[in-house]
Amino acid sequence: MISLFKKLLPREDGFFLLFERHTATVVGAANAMKSLLAGEGDLEAHCQRIIALEDEADDITRDVLQAVRRSFITPFDRGDIKDLIQSLDDAIDMMHKTVKTIRLYEQTSFEPGMREIGVMIAECARLISEAIPLLNKIGANAHRLTEIAEEVMRVEGRSDEFYEKGLKDLYKRYGKTDPMAYIIGSEIYGELEKVVDRFEDVANEISGIVIENV
Repeated sequence: MISLFKKLLPREDGFFLLFERHTATVVGAANAMKSLLAGEGDLEAHCQRIIALEDEADDITRDVLQAVRRSFITPFDRGDIKDLIQSLDDAIDMMHKTVKTIRLYEQTSFEPGMREIGVMIAECARLISEAIPLLNKIGANAHRLTEIAEEVMRVEGRSDEFYEKGLKDLYKRYGKTDPMAYIIGSEIYGELEKVVDRFEDVANEISGIVIENV
């Protein structure tokens, strides 16, 4: 009976499979965001892809939270698992919110600084996608996990610079002549910066898990 009961429980490695599936949606959305901001290909198709991936990510998040409740054994602290998957989900949620703003204002071209932040979003997603599988063996991968977290934080610092410069450029060009263009541009800049901030949150969660488990 006990053996049968154990078979019904999620395997410990099942958490990592779910995390990697979620991270794949985040990477896909980040790459679509990068292409959207760069004006590459069908912009509406990029928007639709981000929305679809965000829906998929929500389903995976629910699966993780259910697995946490069902499992007697988890790879690391239950609270850390919840916080990590939620921080990942917040990143893709913020990309979805940005798409809704872009659609609302019917934007089809983007400032150079926005395009640069799009590149940074994709880079953060790539780094996080490298980090997640390494959590399967935290002790052996602690050094690389720490490096990745620090690199994401450096990218976030650079994105702050592009955000501030972008707002200044917008104000110089539109502040007195076209206030609506300034408002729209500053709102999009702000949401893109929040996407990168959410990736920094993921990096902080990873750093915390390393500290607690090494």
